[in-house]
Amino acid sequence: MGRVYSSIEYTVQGRFPQSPSSVFTKMASVCLSGEMIRLWDKTGRTEFTKLCKSLDESDTSIKLLPKKCLKRALYELCNAVQHNKLKIDSAVSVLVDLKDSLPCLPSTLADVLGIVDVETNCSEEPLREKFLSLVGAVRQIVVPDVLLKERLDQDSLELAGLVASQQGFNQKYVKTKTRLYYKQQKFNLLREESEGYSKLITELNSDFKGKSTWEQVLQNIKSLIGCFDLDPNRVLDIILEAFECHPEEHAFYIPLLRAYIIDKLTLCHILGFKFHFRESSDWSTATSLFKCAALLLKNDLLDLDHLYPYLLPLDSEIIPFHNKEIAEAKTYARKVNTLVLSDKKDEEKKDDEQQIIDLRENNQKLGLCEALLEIGSWDKAKAILDRLPENFAIAHPSISKAMCSLLHKILEPVYEKNTGLNSLLARKRKSKDKSPIDCVQALNFQQVYQLAMPVLSVLGPYASRDPVLMVKVIRLAKTFMSKRLSGGVGPEDEIAYYGFLNVIEEVLLPSLSLLPSNCAMGEEIWGLLKLYPYEIRYRLYGTWKNESYFIHPILIRARADTLDRAKYITKRLSKETVKPSGRQIGKLSHNNPGIVFDYLLTQIQRYDNLIGPVVDALKYLTSVSYDMLSFCIIEAIANPEKDRMKTDNMNISLWLQSLANFAGAICRKYQVELSGLLQYVANQLKAGKSTDLILLREVVLKMAGIEVSEEITDGQLEAMAGGELVRQEGSNFSQVRNTKKSSTRLKDTLLEHDLALSLCLLMAQQRDSTVFAEDANKHLKLVGKLFDQCQDTLVQFGSFLSMQLSTEEFVKRLPPIDVLLSTYHIPHSAAFFLSRPLYAHAINQKYEELKKSDKKSKTSTKIQCYVSASEEIMSPIVEAIKPVFSSKIWDDLTPQFYITFWSLSMYDLYVPTAAYEKQVQIQQSQIDALEDNRDMPASKKKKEQDRCRNLIEKLKEEEKKQVEHVERVMARLEKEKELWFPTGTLKSEMTTNLLQYCLFPRCCFTASDAVYCGHFISVLHKLETPNFSTLITYDRVFNDITYTVTSCTENEARRYGRFLCSALETVMRWHSSLEIYQKECYVFPGFLTVFRKATDVNNRMDRLDYENFRHVCHKWHYRLTKSVITCLESKNYSQIRNSLIVLTKILPQFPRMTQIGMAIERRVDKLSKEEKDKRPDIYALAVGYSGQLKSKKHTWVPETEFHNKEKKQATNAQSQSQQRQTETARSKDSKTDASHKDKDKGTDSDKKEKKEKASDKKEQKEKKEVKSKSNHAQESNGVTVKKEVMEAPGSAPYHAEKSIAGDGHGPEEAGSRSREKTPKEEKSKKSDRKDKEASKAAKERAKEEKRERKEKEAAALLMMKEEEQQRHQTTPRGKDHHYDREDRGGSGGHASSSSSSGHRRSAEPSPRQMEERDSKRRRLEAAGASQDSPLEGRSKHRKSPSLEVDDSWEWERDRLDRKEKKRDHSMDDFDADIKRRKNEDYHAAARKQNGEPNGSSSKSHGEREHKEKSKAGHSSRREIYTDGDDTQKIMKVKEKRDKSSSKKQKK
Repeated sequence: MGRVYSSIEYTVQGRFPQSPSSVFTKMASVCLSGEMIRLWDKTGRTEFTKLCKSLDESDTSIKLLPKKCLKRALYELCNAVQHNKLKIDSAVSVLVDLKDSLPCLPSTLADVLGIVDVETNCSEEPLREKFLSLVGAVRQIVVPDVLLKERLDQDSLELAGLVASQQGFNQKYVKTKTRLYYKQQKFNLLREESEGYSKLITELNSDFKGKSTWEQVLQNIKSLIGCFDLDPNRVLDIILEAFECHPEEHAFYIPLLRAYIIDKLTLCHILGFKFHFRESSDWSTATSLFKCAALLLKNDLLDLDHLYPYLLPLDSEIIPFHNKEIAEAKTYARKVNTLVLSDKKDEEKKDDEQQIIDLRENNQKLGLCEALLEIGSWDKAKAILDRLPENFAIAHPSISKAMCSLLHKILEPVYEKNTGLNSLLARKRKSKDKSPIDCVQALNFQQVYQLAMPVLSVLGPYASRDPVLMVKVIRLAKTFMSKRLSGGVGPEDEIAYYGFLNVIEEVLLPSLSLLPSNCAMGEEIWGLLKLYPYEIRYRLYGTWKNESYFIHPILIRARADTLDRAKYITKRLSKETVKPSGRQIGKLSHNNPGIVFDYLLTQIQRYDNLIGPVVDALKYLTSVSYDMLSFCIIEAIANPEKDRMKTDNMNISLWLQSLANFAGAICRKYQVELSGLLQYVANQLKAGKSTDLILLREVVLKMAGIEVSEEITDGQLEAMAGGELVRQEGSNFSQVRNTKKSSTRLKDTLLEHDLALSLCLLMAQQRDSTVFAEDANKHLKLVGKLFDQCQDTLVQFGSFLSMQLSTEEFVKRLPPIDVLLSTYHIPHSAAFFLSRPLYAHAINQKYEELKKSDKKSKTSTKIQCYVSASEEIMSPIVEAIKPVFSSKIWDDLTPQFYITFWSLSMYDLYVPTAAYEKQVQIQQSQIDALEDNRDMPASKKKKEQDRCRNLIEKLKEEEKKQVEHVERVMARLEKEKELWFPTGTLKSEMTTNLLQYCLFPRCCFTASDAVYCGHFISVLHKLETPNFSTLITYDRVFNDITYTVTSCTENEARRYGRFLCSALETVMRWHSSLEIYQKECYVFPGFLTVFRKATDVNNRMDRLDYENFRHVCHKWHYRLTKSVITCLESKNYSQIRNSLIVLTKILPQFPRMTQIGMAIERRVDKLSKEEKDKRPDIYALAVGYSGQLKSKKHTWVPETEFHNKEKKQATNAQSQSQQRQTETARSKDSKTDASHKDKDKGTDSDKKEKKEKASDKKEQKEKKEVKSKSNHAQESNGVTVKKEVMEAPGSAPYHAEKSIAGDGHGPEEAGSRSREKTPKEEKSKKSDRKDKEASKAAKERAKEEKRERKEKEAAALLMMKEEEQQRHQTTPRGKDHHYDREDRGGSGGHASSSSSSGHRRSAEPSPRQMEERDSKRRRLEAAGASQDSPLEGRSKHRKSPSLEVDDSWEWERDRLDRKEKKRDHSMDDFDADIKRRKNEDYHAAARKQNGEPNGSSSKSHGEREHKEKSKAGHSSRREIYTDGDDTQKIMKVKEKRDKSSSKKQKK
């Protein structure tokens, strides 16, 4: 029974509706007003009747709208009765009157009563009773009971008396409903109505190509249903069966079904029952059913949400199957290379495999999806794919092939226009536009992005099942990128750019992994990839290698199989199997290059001997494989999980070195992408990491053949001073051929990405940052290695740029020198290294212009043109460099000199004639060898000979050009030298700035720069540069190298050693011959000892003679020895290592003396023993140097040959020598007189001692005055004298003091320092004094034998001198006991025994005493053989080297040296003291027996005599080289001293 329910529009107060009792009171009355009710009996009833008759009867709305209508009027009437405003009888009478005039009144009133019934169900009881009374009053009078039973609620029927029992009414209602809706009255089966269904089947299988249409067929079907009582649902099922048999007639059946069915759900149930029935049967679901369902879904006759639950298998079964499949693939990948031992037999394994059920087979969901794809319904198919697990459906071959067919159909129109083929090939291709798939096709790239790319994204790696589709997509993308790069793509198609990137990442590259070694496809993909920058390509490679292989189970298995095969091939790779193994590697890498290269790089990191075979084996790769290889190299190097340092944190790991070596070899041999490698290095430098510079170093080395090594030989170093050709031929360790193409590729890559200058600046900045900005916890050895790596790579890379880049390209990119220094904060050594080639090119270019303008072209004119060109080019640079440094620096060095020094090179100063001749000889020998070679073909032989002859001609021409160039440069320097060093500057400050800002920074930059610095000093000397002192410069260089050596890195120490060797070579050449010295030094201003302003410049007293220069050289050798041994004894790793390196580099020139060589040898041997088990690298250096040192022993000379002190004394202090002879004779006479007058002197000894003390004090006072006057003496023109200490401290006797004076504006260096007695000499003199006392007693007892004894003693003394001289000449230098004894002496052992024996034996000892002294000397030599050199005991704490050392410091240093020497010989002094006491006791006893006095007077007399002799000897050993005035004053003082001494002797 139908019911009509309506809602009453309540007046809302707040959120809750009011009760029904208040609705009417507050509801506005529309039809029945309060006035009408009040006057109901008079006029109200009539007005209401008229109103109801006049109202619209056609309103069928169930709502009580607030407007005048019949329902509204009746509703207000009922409410008035309920609220007792109107009687029931009055209301019923009005309704009866209206019934006759309004036929619709019963039905309308029944609706109103139904509404009121619903309202009163929840109201108060009085209202409900009024309602029931009203219903009872109007039943059968106004409204029939049938309408009331239909409209009122079931609960109200019994209360209103309409039914007798509510329960009985409900039962009757259910039975009636069942009879109406569920009783079958239609035929469902063919056997029930065979005629009707037969006619239906005939109608549906008739020829539709005729005149019959679906409208006619539909009418006939309806007639058959009505005539034969056919079941409509069964008829629908038969229609679907007919459609399934003829799916191609979808144009007929689709509109027929759309017109026939009323509810889609009914059709879905029928079709779902078909799917369910087919699945439960033994045979699979028919394809026609899938196609039928797909067509219905496509035409919206079915809802997928309703049909999907009927499809099998269920999703709850598919999801575990997919997860299990992924887990099995991962397990397979883990176990593919593991030997699995199983107890199962092969048959059991096969049974297990057969038990696995593939849910993709006979899967209705996948079948329906395939059918949807075949008809072009992508949206419906995508809805099914989204319900399934990701990548589950597309793994089914039928699904992926259907998607490929759909894509062919979509892309065909746009591909027809953008094939990328020429016209002939484009005409021959077969179009695939005839496919029956009905879908929207793409006509432009925007539609490609909208229609095709979503399908491609879902297809993923399974596009490999249709390589033709892959090629089509690749060519479309290639055409699009070509148009985009040329600007032919509109803004609407720009969106396809990112779509194609996704297609490459998700489809093309993963699909390549599944293709079976398709190298053609790899080349097609590379044709597309090369249009993208390397950053995008590397991102694609990273996703392909590290993500795609772990998403799809099929890719997981493919990766495992590829890795297994790569291991198999690599195990069999060797030099002998490079070719076959290379082919297998190439075939394997065509589809999975990332996996293969990742494994190969892992093996290379472990075994560096695989680098060569692997590089040779990679020649069968595709272009995309080579590009992938460069990415894999960068990825392996940048691996953050691997430590770049060894476990000691002091050395770079071997795996990084192997990868860098491999990368360099690959970049040279194959056409790989270099941009990524270079940009990676630049990014690492920006991040402050210099470890990866080894990669750039190897790449430049392999590709350009430019090698930077500190182990370069002298011949190679000399070749580097020549032209480009001789540098290429003679400066490399190995002849690197065929680097032109590879170096050009490297250059083009640097220029294309603007990395040339960036890398240079970053390396120059990183060099200092390595020391100051990187991790402070790094070991000093590691910091030094990183610093050297930055330095070497910068030099190598800068050399490559200067050779490959044209000057225009380099100038365009390189900022000016002032910008490099001030803005980029590049060290000036690196800045000038980069800018130096530009200056040389600019000068030569300007020179050529001036030479062309001058038609005379004479030699002098050419030189003048070159000088003018250099001035014109360098003047702006000089002005630009001035603000960079403070003005104080320019007070000592002019900017012109600074720029000249840094802008020149060895090529400008020196012609390596020997290197040119050597290369010419090599080429000539090759020609001769080719002549003798009979196996070589004649054509090839002639070709090689012509090449060698051309090379010889080029070398000769290059040498000639360099000779002319050096002449021009020297002429330029000759002109500029007047402007280099300003007059009136302090020589010390000038030399300090020269070393600090010029020599030291550059000599540590490269090996050739080190040689350049040594040669440049010589050039300054030869040019007779004003205000430049060669002596001071070399003295500052050699004075104290301890701190310089300590602050160097390992490679800098090698360069610094080369610099010292070059300087020593020059100095020792001057030292070797008097003729060379006189020719190259003596007359040059660099060897002036006094610099004068005005006249008398060539005064011989102002110059250093040859013998004094040899003493100075001895002093420099001593300084070097002292510094080196201090470093060796320091226990500091850097000091020891650097000192050994420096010693190795200066070995050709140092040591030259046996004494120094033996001392260094003992110290190095001791060091090697100490470091053997502690620091192997230092041990290796020490052992290597020791072996080289021993091979040089035959070149060592004694100290007396190195500098002749006796000759020096005879030439420079002839008067002092004569004075010493006079004093010696007088002492002998005084000894003779003393033996006769000994008894008379006893009484007057005290008085004489007082007089002698007074005279000694007077002498000392006079000497102090003379010394102060000589130190502060001034020239006639106001020039002050500056003291310079040029002696070796502790040498005995050392006479190398000299004075070097300066100009009028700075302190001059002059003065001298007397030699202190060594402890050994003091001991010998004490022994002489004891012997003298004993001899006096013996003379008193035996005067008759005195003369004979003197003669014997003189003869013995003469023989001893001759034996010592003969021993010097005959004893081998390596075993010279004389030098060993001197080395163990307290003063450093620089005094010869022959020269000092005269001073030690002035007391004329007896033969017995001589024998005792010789035996003692032999004991000392035997005992001292095990002692260290006295040079080893020096203090390590020394002051910085300086030439301006005051007297107080020198005195303090001598005092400390004497104390140290006294400590060394304390035991000897103790023994001597015991012997002296024994002699005194012996002589005292003898005198007592003879009745003689105790000998106090004789003893005091002997002591005074010995004191006078020692003073005389001491004064005779002092030499002061000063001006003429000072010399005269000193000679006067000496004459006074001689007179006083003679008076004493007479007394």
